[in-house]
Amino acid sequence: MICAGLVVAAGVAVHPQSESLSLNVCHAGSLQAAFTDLEKAFTKQHPDVTVTDVSGGSVTLARRLASGVQACDVYASADYLNIERMLEPAGMAQYTVVFARGRMVLAYLTTDPKTQGVARSGEFNPPATVPDAASGWYQALLAADVRIGGAHPFLDPGGYRAHMMFELAQKHYGVASLYNGLLEHYTVIPAAAGADAAAAPTLGREYSFQFTYEHSAAAVAARNPTYRYVHLSDQIDLSNPGNNRDYARAEVTMPGLGIAGAAVPVTIPATSVAWGVTIITKSPNQQNAMAFVNLLLGPTGTAALNTHGPAPVTPAVVSPNDYAHIPKTMQALVAAKPIAP
Repeated sequence: MICAGLVVAAGVAVHPQSESLSLNVCHAGSLQAAFTDLEKAFTKQHPDVTVTDVSGGSVTLARRLASGVQACDVYASADYLNIERMLEPAGMAQYTVVFARGRMVLAYLTTDPKTQGVARSGEFNPPATVPDAASGWYQALLAADVRIGGAHPFLDPGGYRAHMMFELAQKHYGVASLYNGLLEHYTVIPAAAGADAAAAPTLGREYSFQFTYEHSAAAVAARNPTYRYVHLSDQIDLSNPGNNRDYARAEVTMPGLGIAGAAVPVTIPATSVAWGVTIITKSPNQQNAMAFVNLLLGPTGTAALNTHGPAPVTPAVVSPNDYAHIPKTMQALVAAKPIAP
């Protein structure tokens, strides 16, 4: 049985079930579609295990895990550095496996008059053909009354990646104060679920632009004919691992997890977009967690990622230092090499 979209209220104690019955999968919202398929496949193989699916902002999930509010056996983040720089120093994880990559795009609605002129001419038929952003695209984002919607940068990688892209855009175009100008137009969209979701701010109404993951944007475009997105330069869109040294010129510093051993504060440099997964060190469901991660890193997970995104890294990558810490059953599914230059 899969319990999808579980919301855990602050202050609620979590009592883990026995090893043979339970698995708590905590993952970035950008993985929802792929992980839904994966959890269904896992349940078929392990019908006695109850899988609890918990989706949300990656940093939010790490904070809930650290505070004891949220039980996680498997933790999959939209930024592998959340594991390396937040969970590992606190002793909550021993290794980071990079299993998927992607890119950031600029999304908008064609029905919003404030978005006119942001895209070059060309066919929009994702994923095969997607127009590039027009020259000076950022001018549309700086216009009066325009808002750029996104997550809080201390709670979600999508939020802090937008801020990193503002900084990289200023450096790429050489436009003074572009970072500050874009930042002034950024508005935080609070996470909403259940009845609150219907009243949440929406693209084309409360805000006109959004920086988001391409696979997520493509899924929305398939459902909404007015939804569009454009590609930005790979000097800005965090898509090219070969640019990691340049990306790292932008960074975000946020409060730590607030527990013993955790870094305070945490600085995360910009890197190419890469999703990471780990098994929580004190998970009471280690065997089930290993079986799930093995499924993710194998053909079943690759198929789910190819269908829904983000793009799988095959084989998945783990740093040489972390390789010795991963379970032996996983070692055959990963390559030990530097994750980033």
